[in-house]
Amino acid sequence: MRAIVITKPGGPEVLQLRPYADPLPGPEDLLIEVRAAALNRADLIQRRGNYPAPPDAPPDIPGLEFSGVVAGVGAKAPGFAPGDRVMGLLGGGGYAERLTLHHAMAVRIPDAMTIEEAASIPEVFFTAYDALFNWCRLEMGERALIHACGSGVGVAAIQLAKAKGAMAFGTASSEEKLAQAVQLGLDVPINYREQDFAAVVREKTGGRGVDVILDVIGAPYWEKNIASLAVKGRMVIVGTMGGARHEVNLGALLAKRLSVHGTSLRSRSNVEKMLITAQFRQHVLPLFASGKLRPVVDKVFPLSEAAEAHRYMESNANFGKIVLKA
Repeated sequence: MRAIVITKPGGPEVLQLRPYADPLPGPEDLLIEVRAAALNRADLIQRRGNYPAPPDAPPDIPGLEFSGVVAGVGAKAPGFAPGDRVMGLLGGGGYAERLTLHHAMAVRIPDAMTIEEAASIPEVFFTAYDALFNWCRLEMGERALIHACGSGVGVAAIQLAKAKGAMAFGTASSEEKLAQAVQLGLDVPINYREQDFAAVVREKTGGRGVDVILDVIGAPYWEKNIASLAVKGRMVIVGTMGGARHEVNLGALLAKRLSVHGTSLRSRSNVEKMLITAQFRQHVLPLFASGKLRPVVDKVFPLSEAAEAHRYMESNANFGKIVLKA
């Protein structure tokens, strides 16, 4: 097969399409012919040499989510047959023409969904669901602030929050991205380049604050995030794009009885990923069929143009997901 290989740590130019040994499925695995894979920020960090792949993933092939067709079924992999369309979450290896996956981590693609749309779903919807509901216990009628609401995770989080009956606040860098987010259900758009998001939250909530914050920025937003949380508020940090180190005033957490969580899917065991996959099948997948959720694909590149796709992501121009088509 062929795969996009990280030839050495560096910029997008280090991504090269090269021959690669075919993966060997185990008895509980599916062999997948990959049709598409989507980009995530973790891919960029791995390419730069700062985010090694977990032990069970190829060390030099990025890609945390895919869609494709089952080509082979292990003797202990029930429920699937060659030709089935599936998508799933990976520790790495998505930028390839083939991969193997434990059958419990494969999700059938709805008939009405394109293969490119399917590739855009697993990492971001799994992450957003886990963050909002497993960690922050978001409930109907509550308020959620979603940072980088035009990102893949942000687009997923807006839709999941609205499907739950929550009010969605969101930050983004441009009016264009915010207008697109409003079309997905965003209630309170905030342009962080022109507005102080903590001040907007204070104004729109009558000083009460939001119940939940999903943050991908990290250190630069810490003080304003804490100020934006209501009493007994919950925050989950799923990324540190702005930095990871910050001096913290613990008194603010005590006074409001706040909960702060950090989470990452990639480093979790396969058992944990199987559990999240099962939650997705039960609670999220039906919402795509009903039209309450929809995948948002910004741009599709051929697999051979992975370097250009990375440059595009680094420009922060995208709203929703960037997909590679094999």
